[in-house]
Amino acid sequence: MALFNLADAADRLPHAWKSAILARSGDCNIKILKMDRQPYPDETHDYNEALIVVSGMLRLSVAGETIEVKAGDMYVAQAGVPHAVLEGSHGVLMIVDPVEDEC
Repeated sequence: MALFNLADAADRLPHAWKSAILARSGDCNIKILKMDRQPYPDETHDYNEALIVVSGMLRLSVAGETIEVKAGDMYVAQAGVPHAVLEGSHGVLMIVDPVEDEC
């Protein structure tokens, strides 16, 4: 078993919005990234994606609605639904998504 300090893992990343895989569980990647208050453009996936805010806040635009995901909250971005990160998102984000779309 491995122990990770998520804030430290995010601090070691060289760039915001560039995730790193910390581990795999079954057919899922467990990733970490740091948010730097800058927006991130629309993404659409053919799989569900779990977005877990470790610290700070994630502001999303989904189908014209603003969704605020706070530390300790999880949002599941549904397959086929575009989602964009809005300005002001900051802190540490964990992402769980499939290894080759099998999660």
